[in-house]
Amino acid sequence: MNRILITLITLAVSGSALAQENRTIDFPDVPGYYTLTCDLHMHTVFSDGSVWPNIRVQEAHRDGLDAIAITDHLEYQPHRHDIPNPDRNRAFDVAANANGDNPLIVISGSEITRSMPPGHANAIFITDANALVAPFDEEAIDAIEVFEEVARQGGFAFWNHPAWTSQRSDGIAALEDMHRELIAANLLQGIEVVNQFNYSDEALEIALAHNLAILGTSDVHGLVDWDFEVAQGGHRPVTLVFAEERTAEGIHEGLRARRTIAWHRNTLIGRESEILPLLNASITVAGAEFRGGTSVLEVRLENHSDARFILRNTSEWRFHDDIDIIEVSPHTTTTFELKTLEQEDPYLISFEVLNAVTAPNTHPEITLTVSTDD
Repeated sequence: MNRILITLITLAVSGSALAQENRTIDFPDVPGYYTLTCDLHMHTVFSDGSVWPNIRVQEAHRDGLDAIAITDHLEYQPHRHDIPNPDRNRAFDVAANANGDNPLIVISGSEITRSMPPGHANAIFITDANALVAPFDEEAIDAIEVFEEVARQGGFAFWNHPAWTSQRSDGIAALEDMHRELIAANLLQGIEVVNQFNYSDEALEIALAHNLAILGTSDVHGLVDWDFEVAQGGHRPVTLVFAEERTAEGIHEGLRARRTIAWHRNTLIGRESEILPLLNASITVAGAEFRGGTSVLEVRLENHSDARFILRNTSEWRFHDDIDIIEVSPHTTTTFELKTLEQEDPYLISFEVLNAVTAPNTHPEITLTVSTDD
């Protein structure tokens, strides 16, 4: 009995260690751009989080992130009696110092914490968070003025959790006049379509209709490992930013150009203009050959990403021995067979990617060229 117990414990620990070892969030670069993995919304004890800023840096190192922004609340300071916070830049300073010379990019940021409208918004790439602060017990600084100050500092502002039921009881993200004014003035430049565990169709529709950057964020307050069950194979939501260079300015420019995708619960969410290049870089044909003297074509697909792709065959050829849906596991090669009826190359095989979304209830389609000569 003791030997069995020890074996079970060993297997559990080994499985957890393997999940930790494989936890890096990894997607390939696309033509012309680096694919940078960013979490641009998180909290520490300097507002309502549970950890010191250095923990956020250590978590980001383990997840292989390219960039983070610690965005503690400006107006909401529930720990202020235990951790007085007269300098709202302090969390960023601690995190940047903890990062040292590591390649992780630590971006300055804060969360503007207001009632609706405009609700909560993150301001990142700012130079002084203190200039955005309203007194704790009142919203003395006009909301529009705060966003104007973000712009004066060269920052980037995006709307947080627009479907949050504490501010939208129906759970439906919807623009109000102030949001429209901010968007028209280019003072609100992005929107979270994913926040923590929640995805919003309406937020994605707003992003598409008003040319806002599509973001996915963890908004983590506790530990990433616990909140997102990393040991069980989970991952934090992140924003993939397609940048011309691996720098803070490269990320900033990518956000301003709206070259972003949200990665959430094994689903990619973004515009087709960003989704298709990433899918084509992620899924490639590793080889193909006919089985014996038959016209059944064996095709090997290689997945270069962290996504477990769910592909539905939409081509004119049917699968042999399978239904029309296959799964392509992360960083592996998957084999399937087609009934081609004749041995003629090349074959254009199309798939609907079911775990990618370019609009509500809309999935992109990719076409792969398969030849036995490759």
